[in-house]
Amino acid sequence: MQSEINPWSANQSIDTDKLFTEFGIEPIEPLLPEIRNAPAFMRRGIVIGHRDYRPIVDAMTGGTPFHVLTGFMPSGHPHLGHLMVMKEVAWHVQQGGNGYVAVADREAHAVRNISWDKCSEYGREYLTCLYALGYEGETYYQSTNNRLKDLAFEAAIKMNFSDLQAIYGFGQETALAHAMSVATQVADILFPQEDAGPAPTIVPVGIDQDPHIRLTRDVAHKLRFFTVEMRDGYVSVRSKNAPEEALAAVHKAFPKSKKYEGHVDIKGVDLSDVKTKVRAIEIEHGGYGFYSPSATYHYFMQGLQGGKMSSSVPESFIGFCDTEKAVKKKIMGALTGGRMTLEEQKRLGGEPDKCSVYLLNLFHMVEDDNELTEICRACKAGELMCGTCKKATYERVKEFLADFKERMDEAEHKVDER
Repeated sequence: MQSEINPWSANQSIDTDKLFTEFGIEPIEPLLPEIRNAPAFMRRGIVIGHRDYRPIVDAMTGGTPFHVLTGFMPSGHPHLGHLMVMKEVAWHVQQGGNGYVAVADREAHAVRNISWDKCSEYGREYLTCLYALGYEGETYYQSTNNRLKDLAFEAAIKMNFSDLQAIYGFGQETALAHAMSVATQVADILFPQEDAGPAPTIVPVGIDQDPHIRLTRDVAHKLRFFTVEMRDGYVSVRSKNAPEEALAAVHKAFPKSKKYEGHVDIKGVDLSDVKTKVRAIEIEHGGYGFYSPSATYHYFMQGLQGGKMSSSVPESFIGFCDTEKAVKKKIMGALTGGRMTLEEQKRLGGEPDKCSVYLLNLFHMVEDDNELTEICRACKAGELMCGTCKKATYERVKEFLADFKERMDEAEHKVDER
């Protein structure tokens, strides 16, 4: 794995262990006991890592405000590979989060050269799918959200091409519109706090999207007026770009504090209390008061022919509007974790973790954990043959899509009402 992860590539192999070590992503598993009714995508190890998810867990447990944001680049028709993020957003809204979903049409136009009309058409399909899952919250297109554009401009002030080169591998040949789309994505992630007020914000993404999260956390920090940190026995509030009157207000808010050139030191106080008061002072004096956004990371939905399930590779995915004939052809021709011969399959067993058909069941098609465990066991034991498994999976997918299409038809009017 290279240090630069390309969030726009449909074909890349990511060493997750190395990624966790290099970039400080933490495993989600230790937090699961504290998450009430943890969903299947967490229980089954599909969501594998996080950045700073603790504030979100605390907000869900304590009933305090938090936001959930994700975006979809409308470069093609939505498919089962997008369903995981959609489920994660809908679930976090059900846990009390304020939902925000961006249709990243500026990104699709700049990076994939998708026409604006097609961006609108595909974006409508994505939003219909979300509403079919029961999503409730805000939605918008990047190109028509003027407040987002203003925020992107402010975010771009805190970015430079050295940052983009280091994070994304941008070079002299990179179009300026591509760089602008990155600033817009940063603004997307911060927009819920600009719109509804500062609060912890969770961004569910595939692990290839981590560069956007790292950059946005850096920009959110740079946009703050103050750094608040615990020193040796006291809390220090240090100005980064705060107006002098804001620093004076911090000094006034803590009667026993001492004010120096560019910082205020406070003894005998709780760090979290100081952070809360300082954030309020920052907002009162025209600052953003952003929380650094959090993220969860899930494994890719493997394409039916291997690699990543991608809108740009039609044979890799099952679309929500695919015909039964097309679905059957794709599943029956899918790459599996089976052996070369029937005799080897019975003797050695299959390898479900390498099987795109099993992963369809793991991600979406089998709700019951015990049933999934039995499918996995029978495969490994050489009792379940690939043909039988494919036929059963096709029936599940067919039933799922029939139900989902009905729900999409019922939810389509919500796109016009947003």
